[in-house]
Amino acid sequence: MTERAATYAEVFAVREYRYLFGAYLLSLAGDQITAVTVAYVVYTGTGSAALSAAAYASSYLAWLTAGPLLSGLADRFPRRRVLVVCDLARAALIPLAALPNVAAPALVVLLFLVNLLRPPFVAARAALMPEVLDGDRYPVANGVDNICAQVVQVVGFAVGGSLVALLSLRGALLVDAGTFLVSALLIMVGVRRRPAPRPAAGPARPDRAAGLRIIRTDPRLRAYVLVLWTASSFTYAAEGLMAPLARQYGGGAGTVGLLLAAAPTGMALGGVALTRFCPPAVRPRLILPLAVLSAGVLAAVWLVPPLWLVLTLLLLAGAASAFAVPLNALFGRAVPAQLRGRAFGVAITGLSGFQGLAMVTAGLAADRWTPTTVIGFSGLSGALVVLALAPLWPRRAAVVTDGVERLRTPSIADGPTAKVGGGRR
Repeated sequence: MTERAATYAEVFAVREYRYLFGAYLLSLAGDQITAVTVAYVVYTGTGSAALSAAAYASSYLAWLTAGPLLSGLADRFPRRRVLVVCDLARAALIPLAALPNVAAPALVVLLFLVNLLRPPFVAARAALMPEVLDGDRYPVANGVDNICAQVVQVVGFAVGGSLVALLSLRGALLVDAGTFLVSALLIMVGVRRRPAPRPAAGPARPDRAAGLRIIRTDPRLRAYVLVLWTASSFTYAAEGLMAPLARQYGGGAGTVGLLLAAAPTGMALGGVALTRFCPPAVRPRLILPLAVLSAGVLAAVWLVPPLWLVLTLLLLAGAASAFAVPLNALFGRAVPAQLRGRAFGVAITGLSGFQGLAMVTAGLAADRWTPTTVIGFSGLSGALVVLALAPLWPRRAAVVTDGVERLRTPSIADGPTAKVGGGRR
């Protein structure tokens, strides 16, 4: 019997998720406001675009360093405690930026320290989600989170600038700190206490490489992250070229805004389509085709189409990028509970690193070739690389029956699409 897709009402009927969701929105908004506000403080205080960019880009560097080192905290300590401590620590650090006469380099370092606390927070929340939500509510909740993340990403930038204008820099930073305080309060009130995950049988010592090791040795997990990193990187490369792309089309700041908003809008719509209208059994079969499409659709930009068509292509690329929603659920269920935090840390660290590298590489290439050429080549290359990874994709599919995942081998009637494995261990 085919399980129907869970509804949003069923997801939000879970009390713990409602509190986790509210805390997630506040924490994510706080991250965005922090980045915008501190970067603005640095720029207005020094006039240095390099220092301002360093402040804003510190989130990438923080993931590359703290991802492997600190994500494991989610597997060593109760995950609820990790979430609360990360939020309270950020709430304590951010007001320091509002102190008078703080040097710009110190602000950059301070923002880096604040961003160091995001990887363990994200890893702990990702590891906790399969324990809070069962059956199809888990992947649908991932879709809800993804949609809201796209919205908060866009709104957070605008809110950060508006807070500075309305409340002054100091007031904006205090409001920012308040978002983390309220997030911590929601988690303390609404998320029940759980013990730290039981360590696997073996030496009783922390193993920071365990997350990388299980991904490297498990063919399913290895295929999941390779597809995610590859498709996202080649698609994400375009985001770093929106300003020169707008200039190529004779547009200004308004055109840049439209170009930047297209992909997140598409991803939000794609997340709704996958989680609300697509049956659970079908989603895994769509991951590879959508991953290929997310990059491949951008190959048409090489032909320098009209601006409206470029916007449409970016929207489609974003919608196809929603393949990450069911992929995230498969990954979370395939990792043993005691390693889930470290495994998510490795996956997100690699994703951030490859996306950042893709943006830098695309920017360097755009100094020699037109933005449309670079974006088109990147899209075509990404589609071909994902297709080359298809033989690595697991040949077994997860079937959810009465909320319990079971593995099955696909029949010929399932068609040629590769299936995925995601059973609990």
